[in-house]
Amino acid sequence: MATAKKAPAKKAPAKKAAPAKKAAPATKVAAKKAAPAKKAAAPAKKAAPAKKAAPAKKAAPAKKAPAKKRAVNAAFMKALTPSAALAAVVGNSPLPRTEVVSKLWTYIKKNKLQDAVNKRMINADAKLKEVFGKVQVSMFEMAGLIGKHLK
Repeated sequence: MATAKKAPAKKAPAKKAAPAKKAAPATKVAAKKAAPAKKAAAPAKKAAPAKKAAPAKKAAPAKKAPAKKRAVNAAFMKALTPSAALAAVVGNSPLPRTEVVSKLWTYIKKNKLQDAVNKRMINADAKLKEVFGKVQVSMFEMAGLIGKHLK
C-alpha cells in the first residue's frame, strides 16, 4: 500500500512583532518573591453562556392600513361661558376649556405671575385671586379651580 503524503499548507507571512521585554529580577531573593506573585494571578473567568439565537423576524405585511386619526373628545371642545371673575382675565365670549387654560397662561406670563424660584407655583394678583381663592396656586391645581368658574 502506497500512501501519498499531503503537501504542507502554505502559511501567510507573519508580521514581525517587536520582542516583548521582560524585567529581569535584580537578585535571586527578589526572583523567589516575585515568582509566587505570578502564580497568584486572578482566577480564570468562566466562559460566558452561549447566547441564544434571536427569533426569526416575521415578514412585514405588504401594505399597512393607514393609521386612523384620533377623534377629539367633544367635551374638551365644548364652548363654556366663564364666570364674571374669570371673564375679567380671559374675556366674556364662550371658550373651550383648552382655550381658557391657554389664555390664563398668556395672562400669567404677560404679568410675570409665575414664581421665580418654583416655576410650578403661580402668584395670584387681584384678578386671579378672585378666580383661585388663594394667593398662591400650583399649576396642577389651576385646572381644577378654573372648572368652578365655567358653565
